[in-house]
Amino acid sequence: MYVLKVNWNYIKGFLLLALVVFLYGFSHKKNSVKNVRDVVVEFEEGSNLFMDVQIVNKLLIQNNVTVKNQAKSVIDLHALETKVLLHPMVEDVAIFLTVDGLLKARIKQRTPIARVVSNTKSYYIDKQAKIMPLSANHSARVLLVSGDIKEKNIKQIHLLVTTILKDDFLKKQIISIQKMPNNEFVLDTRVGAQKIFLGKIEDLNQKFKNLKSFFNKTMADKTIENYKEINLKYNNQVVCTKK
Repeated sequence: MYVLKVNWNYIKGFLLLALVVFLYGFSHKKNSVKNVRDVVVEFEEGSNLFMDVQIVNKLLIQNNVTVKNQAKSVIDLHALETKVLLHPMVEDVAIFLTVDGLLKARIKQRTPIARVVSNTKSYYIDKQAKIMPLSANHSARVLLVSGDIKEKNIKQIHLLVTTILKDDFLKKQIISIQKMPNNEFVLDTRVGAQKIFLGKIEDLNQKFKNLKSFFNKTMADKTIENYKEINLKYNNQVVCTKK
């Protein structure tokens, strides 16, 4: 006679799995009918806030009403993130619901590297070469760029500014940039107050290498104050004009 053996380990495992699924489903259903009891906005990286909580809260609107006190089950997190990301001061955002009824929004602001003043317009350029509006909450201490600037020039300016900021010496010495109508650039210095005629945005590394060599020499022999203009436009040369 054949005797069927029952494997109780399989049965126990199946029952345990079924219990876990039931409890998860029950918990999920119970959690989804709860309302959002409050909204919490957190900003990443530092306290220099170009935005404030009020600005973000105005973006956290769904169906023309605030998400606070709405059922958690009707909150479209993806749509809210997409809406917040459209704000020109936001680089990244994560929005999620917590089990205790909070809707949290973690905001990463854009990082400005230069301030552009052109005709009647004034705005920041961020580290990703995006245009960022000025803020009433905070003014960033960044390189000032002025002159005849159009949106098509943003990438050139971004390249020039990032090249300067990557070098500790240049970052301290260059205090402003002026773009000329012929697409050439003039830099203002901190020590010596010279005008540096950079020319067009090409061969930047070589031009700045030559410039640093000139500064090292003239600062060492204390003759830097004798010059009013430094011209880097010519091939592998530094042409100077004395005061």
